[in-house]
Amino acid sequence: MKPCSVIQFATHRFRLKSWLIIPALALSVVACGGGDSTTAPDDSGSGAPPVVIPPVVTPPPVVIPPPVVTPPVVVPPIEELPEPDFEAAPDAKIAPLPKADGPSLPAPPAELRIATSYDKTAPGSPVAAVAASSSGDENATNTAAKAIDGDMTTRWESAWGDDVANADNAWLQFDFGAKTAIGTMKLYWENAHAKEYAIYVSDDAQNWYQLRYVAGSQGDTEEFLNLDVHARYLRLQGITRQTQYGYSLFEVEFKTPGTDSSMPVLDTSALAYPLSGSGRTPLPAPAEPIETVSFTLADGTLVTRFGMVGRSRHARERGEDWNEIGFGVNDTVDAAGNPQDKGPGAHLNFIANYFKNRTWGVEFIDNSNVAGVTEPKIIVNQYFQQAQKGGGHAFVRRFDDPGVTGFGWMSPGDLLDDSTYHDEGAACPVVAKPANGVLLRPDSGYNGVIGANDGCSVVFDRYPGHRAISANGDGVLVPNGGSVNSRVLKKGDVIEFTSSFFSTRAAMDAIGDSGAFRYYTNELTYVMGQGLRPWYGVQPRLMNEPLPESTLQGGLGSVSYDYADNPTFMFQQPHNTIGMQNMQRFMEGRRWLHTNLWTGVHNEEGNDRNDAARQLQGPRFNQSSCFNCHVNNGRSVAPTVRNQRLDTMAVRVGATGTDANGLYLPHPIYGQALQMNGRSVSTGEMQNWGNGAWVSGFTSSTVTLADGTVVELRKPTIAFEGPEPEVYSVRQAQPLIGMGLLEAISDETILSRVRTTPDADGVLGTANYAYDPETGDVRLGRYGWKAGKVSLRHQVTNAALLDMAVTSSVYPKLDCLAGPKNCDPATAEPGLPDDAVTLMTQYLHLLAVPAQRSVVSGFPKGVSPLAYLDIDPAKIAAGEKVFKDIRCVACHTSEVKTSNRSEFDEVRLQNIKPYTDLLLHDMGEGLADNFSEGLATGSMWRTPALWGLGYTQFVAGGSPAGYLHDGRARTLTEAILWHGGEAEVIKNRFVNLPTAEREALLAFLKSL
Repeated sequence: MKPCSVIQFATHRFRLKSWLIIPALALSVVACGGGDSTTAPDDSGSGAPPVVIPPVVTPPPVVIPPPVVTPPVVVPPIEELPEPDFEAAPDAKIAPLPKADGPSLPAPPAELRIATSYDKTAPGSPVAAVAASSSGDENATNTAAKAIDGDMTTRWESAWGDDVANADNAWLQFDFGAKTAIGTMKLYWENAHAKEYAIYVSDDAQNWYQLRYVAGSQGDTEEFLNLDVHARYLRLQGITRQTQYGYSLFEVEFKTPGTDSSMPVLDTSALAYPLSGSGRTPLPAPAEPIETVSFTLADGTLVTRFGMVGRSRHARERGEDWNEIGFGVNDTVDAAGNPQDKGPGAHLNFIANYFKNRTWGVEFIDNSNVAGVTEPKIIVNQYFQQAQKGGGHAFVRRFDDPGVTGFGWMSPGDLLDDSTYHDEGAACPVVAKPANGVLLRPDSGYNGVIGANDGCSVVFDRYPGHRAISANGDGVLVPNGGSVNSRVLKKGDVIEFTSSFFSTRAAMDAIGDSGAFRYYTNELTYVMGQGLRPWYGVQPRLMNEPLPESTLQGGLGSVSYDYADNPTFMFQQPHNTIGMQNMQRFMEGRRWLHTNLWTGVHNEEGNDRNDAARQLQGPRFNQSSCFNCHVNNGRSVAPTVRNQRLDTMAVRVGATGTDANGLYLPHPIYGQALQMNGRSVSTGEMQNWGNGAWVSGFTSSTVTLADGTVVELRKPTIAFEGPEPEVYSVRQAQPLIGMGLLEAISDETILSRVRTTPDADGVLGTANYAYDPETGDVRLGRYGWKAGKVSLRHQVTNAALLDMAVTSSVYPKLDCLAGPKNCDPATAEPGLPDDAVTLMTQYLHLLAVPAQRSVVSGFPKGVSPLAYLDIDPAKIAAGEKVFKDIRCVACHTSEVKTSNRSEFDEVRLQNIKPYTDLLLHDMGEGLADNFSEGLATGSMWRTPALWGLGYTQFVAGGSPAGYLHDGRARTLTEAILWHGGEAEVIKNRFVNLPTAEREALLAFLKSL
């Protein structure tokens, strides 16, 4: 399913008075979905002859004559422009996980750690090991002693030959002669380094404790700071080699603890939380949205404005060639009919420099609601950031040809100035975007077409004629010899629309952009008289149809079904209704979330470096970009194996000492949160500061369901590289979708569900409150696992500080980690620019929710459905009934309407299905930690939204994904069985469900 060849695509995209030119362009139209149906398009892109396919009917299909009886227009040759590059989805950057069966030892006890009285007021001094030994040396030259001889030309090499049973298990041990204070260790690896290894300490060389564990080592020089141990022995225990050779170390150096290697003791101050909602102030509510996406003129004309962004392929292309039975190659199944997967398409991923001159706006002016109009039309204006060729619109897929599946257009419509299409350059100039609520040319129009901006506008007023189709012997809908005449449009018509970015090299050079000048874009569904609607594909050949309202979890902005096999990107899409200027804001915000805040480099190749983001990060942090924790905008990497470092998760910490008001103090070493990775801010070299937490093991129990099914519930146990904090809470990053919709829910709607006494099932529901960090106002909490954040701006800037050590005007200093006492804006440190915070927040406001997958797609006959679209509607409907019957909706509220409080029109007054009440609930001891935030005690958690739940594993892209606040639950069944406290009665109803009802409930949850 490669794209149409250059001239073919140019023809069908840029139709001139199309009813006149179809006969002249019949050969070109075939390859893009029209004309003679006895040849399939040449999809190879190689110029090979077209594939011959069997006739579909006898007699041959009738060629529909054009409705206007005039001679065909002779079309001069069109300059061939390059097809868009196929920009495949970026490789999944999965955090390295430890070896599943790797050893795991307990953390060092107090007697092996430096005493708090140890003097660290001076830099560390070198420490010499008196002896080194190993599990075995490869030869008599490269011995263990060479690792501590001070000579960088000699090395230790572990035994690795054929006679070595387990060369990966080699170790190198250092003896300091007596208990010695060790603060730093520096390893100088040869190319044959340890890919995975542990650092152990001991007093007696018999009883060992795990100090650090390294997975995914890059070798070279590795520095470990803040070891802070007091021990005689230290061992490097190999787990996995990088090469087939033994471990090879040039030298190992040690120093005592000191100012250059030890964490400072922080001057902490308590984090204040309001104890009630007294004095609550709602978030500001602008009277008008930042951009109006739909409005009605005085005469009833409906104006719809929406944003587009370049894509490198069509919406229905996936990694396999696919066609109907008997009409071409179908690689979605093998010879035995089993599904095949040859990778994804490239429709939902993002082209290189997507944020740079690659968005544009489209305006539909639809008069089908105007009284007295019997032949309605759509006037289409486009607003690009650079000059374009004329045309660039396509309506109505070629659904009447079984040789056209993944793409192909009938493309009716009238380009108002044909010369803009034939011009060798880019004849359509940049047109300024109109103001909210008004047309750019409401009275004059162009050549009598009121509302049209210029000759590059298009008028679409007739649904095209096409061949009539009916089922053949294989059940494939094929032309039957009849025809359906073209007709005028009517109110309620379902129209598919796509645009195209069709500029020139000269036009791009003129704006200083050396990138490509040819892209595909989104494919949308428009309903005459109503506006844009999320869509799914029906027969024939995934023809567009608006999704039922019941599936629209995120309202009219919900993401349409994905037929490009791009589920990894389902949590990265803008609202279906996104405004034409908001699309640019969305893309610029996305760039910031994908940017490394030390290097400025984007995590997807081909994107310009973000120089404004360079070196914003402090010396210790968890990750360097938002995307590294929110994997593909989803969840953190779940804790699944022993020794796994939890640096894609958040570990909130505190001290047991409290201030006079009983509030927790930040930890005197870690502050408010562990920051597990580090680098030298002077050299940029990565450093290991020993601030990590890791999975030391698992505890488990079992639950037996009513049908005898035994379910193991597993919980990770956590160990710390440094001192274990008195109170801590391990939390995974949550999916980012729909956050703007949640902020648009009014306080009153949320508070209406608060109960002062439990209901019959014991469900209560409590609101949390927090201070706005910028104004000091008491606001309703709605974000975070304990609803401790009051707005998206609060959430973004707090996460930037705690998880990435990046300051902002909201948290102007790294010392804000220790509490408000030293968080003084008068001595602010460089951090996120205000415009970056705004863009990041706007991006989250406009990040859409996928539609529920509860209706059957009309995949072509014989084509294997994509796994996440292969659903059973009856089972899902039955599961939704069970969900309601056992009262999961007591907390997971299924329906709510947003208010008009948001600055984004896209999220205003939307009927949504978030499956959360945004309130706190006591979930029982099984899910409790000992960490409180405001009114949220250790056992209280905010109800998480369930929308997008069924995409969890697909979005994870191969990394392990779990459920609940700490990712412990490997399945949805486990997640439900962990519920206790206020959910105990409802959980027990689940336990007692018959098998069929339980499976239906799970099918429903997986459809979300």
